Amino acid sequence: MNEQACCQEDCCNEVRIGQPVPNLKANAYQTGEFKQISLSDYKGKWIVLFFYPRDFTFVCPTEIRSFAKHEAAFKEKGAVVLGASTDSEHSHKAWFERDLQEVKFPVIADTTHVWSRTLGILKEDEGLAYRGTFIIDPEGILRYIVIADLNVGRSVEETLRTLAALQTGELCPINWKPGEKTLGKG
Repeated sequence: MNEQACCQEDCCNEVRIGQPVPNLKANAYQTGEFKQISLSDYKGKWIVLFFYPRDFTFVCPTEIRSFAKHEAAFKEKGAVVLGASTDSEHSHKAWFERDLQEVKFPVIADTTHVWSRTLGILKEDEGLAYRGTFIIDPEGILRYIVIADLNVGRSVEETLRTLAALQTGELCPINWKPGEKTLGKG
């Protein structure tokens, strides 16, 4: 097993809701710099991790810009945003410096496909990830997954709403929004 990619031998076993996410590691690009990150870097925080298929595409920048636009709202909720694709950190750097300068969060380079396999979103025949959104709680437990095909973008506002609902620790009805009454303890 590639130590750079993962610190656990079973990290490529697909993670399910309610299970701990292994301490995945990878190279990343963030505001002009290359760095190595691991999920343990964010221990004690909520993590909103989103995968997009490829750099230099059409739908992906609309989503990435929306996550960047809402990053402060995620931070207010004690969450960090991490972007990811199977492209290299060098590809991320070229694209983000050219077209997406407003993005401040790290963008993971899952070139080994360990992250996308572990999260069950790798499109093996093309070596890219489906659009996947994951919310991991401060204890490292996977609490939310949405996976979509390649051609349709996701709603960042829905991800924010879902994060807020999960943080209540209570039962939240359909279309619940922060400030509204919940259904009580889950």
